Amino acid sequence: MLQKILESGLIALEAIRAHKLRAILTTLGIVIGVVTVVGIISIIQGLNTGFVNQISNLGTDVLYIDRYPWIVTDGNEWFRIRRRPRIREQHYQYIKEYSLLADYVVPQIQGHSSVARGKHSLDRVTVIGTNEHGLRVGFGPQDLAEGRFLSPIDVNRNRMVAVIGHRIAETLFPAADPLGERVTVGSQRFLVIGVLEEQGNMLGNDMDSNVYMAHGAFARTFGNWRSYSIAVKLRDPEKMEDARIELTGLMRTARRLKPREENNFEINNQDMLMNFYNSITRGLWLTAIGIGGISLLVGGIGIMNIMMVSVTERTREIGIRKALGATRQTIMLQFLIESMMICLVGVLIGMGVAAGLAMGIDKFTPLPATISASWAVLGTGFVLVIGVLFGLWPASRAAKLNPIDALRYE
Repeated sequence: MLQKILESGLIALEAIRAHKLRAILTTLGIVIGVVTVVGIISIIQGLNTGFVNQISNLGTDVLYIDRYPWIVTDGNEWFRIRRRPRIREQHYQYIKEYSLLADYVVPQIQGHSSVARGKHSLDRVTVIGTNEHGLRVGFGPQDLAEGRFLSPIDVNRNRMVAVIGHRIAETLFPAADPLGERVTVGSQRFLVIGVLEEQGNMLGNDMDSNVYMAHGAFARTFGNWRSYSIAVKLRDPEKMEDARIELTGLMRTARRLKPREENNFEINNQDMLMNFYNSITRGLWLTAIGIGGISLLVGGIGIMNIMMVSVTERTREIGIRKALGATRQTIMLQFLIESMMICLVGVLIGMGVAAGLAMGIDKFTPLPATISASWAVLGTGFVLVIGVLFGLWPASRAAKLNPIDALRYE
C-alpha cells in the first residue's frame, strides 16, 4: 500500500509540475482562505493573550467592593443605580475590622491632577489614595525601581509622602534623583519616597503616570467627596463564594440596609471582565469561521473544477494505465493525492503569508497578533480534508472510466 501511495504521489507531482500555472491559480483560493482565517484568528488570539495578561493583575483571589458594577450594558439599569450612595472611609474600616476571610483590605480612591516641580509639570496624572498594600491589588503588582512604598505609619498619620510613576520621574527629574525631593500634587507638596518601575499601558491606562499616596492624605488634598473602591484579597482563593457572601453581609450591615432592601453596592471580580470580553470575541470567532469557510469553499470548488479538467485531459493516460493493470483504487488514489497536494501547497503558502502578516501587525501596530502551533496543525488538517472532499468526485469519475472508451478518447 505504501508503494502505491508513493507511486501515486510521484505521478501527482509530475502532473502538477506539467501544469504549474494552472496549479498556482488553483491554490490561490486556498491561500486566500488560509490567510483570512489564520490572520483573523492570530489577531483574536493576540488580543486574548494581551487581555488575559492585563486583567490577571486584578487577581483571581481578589474581590472589589464598588459603588457600581464594572460592566453595565443596559441603559435603564444605569439610570436605576446611578444614585447609589458613595462608599466611604467607614465602610473600608468596617470591612477591615470584621472580615474573617480577608488576608488584607485595600482602599482605593482616585482622581486626576497636575503634578509639578519647578518648571516641569504633567497634567491629568492619575492620583491614587490607598494604604501600605496598594501595589498588591488593582493593576499591579508593580515593582519599585528605587525607594520604598507607603508604610503603615505613613497611612495612619496621613503623611504627605508620595510614590511616583516612571514617566513622572523622568519628566519632573530629568537630571536628578527624585528620592527626597518634593513635588506639588494639586495644591499640596509631597515628599517623594519611591519610584515605580516602568509598566507601560494596561487597558488603556498609562501605568507610568500614577501617583500613590495615603488615602487620608488624598482626602486632605482633594476632599473626601469621591467614592472609595475596596479591594479584598482572600486568605484562601477556594473560598471565593464564601467571601462574596461574607462581604455582602458586612456591607449591608455597614450601610444599614433593611432585609427587604436591595444592595446599593457591587462586588466585582476578574471573572466579570473575562466573561464580558468572551461574549464580545465570540462574535469575532463566528465571523472568522464564516469568512474563512466561504473562502475555503470557493477554493475547494476551484480545485474540483481543475481536477475535472485534469481527468478529461488525461483520459487516454487513464485508459493506458488501466490496460496495464491499474485498479480503480490506484487511479482514485492518484487523483486524491494530487488534489491534497494542491491544497497542501496552498496551506503552506497561506501559513507563510499569514505568519508574516501577524509579525508585521504585532510589530508595527498597537494590535497584538500571535499564531499558535495548534491552530496551524488544525488548519492544515482541515484544508487537507477539503482537498479530499472536493477531489473525491473527480477521482471517482476517473476511477470509473471504461479502459476501452478511455483509449479511444481523442
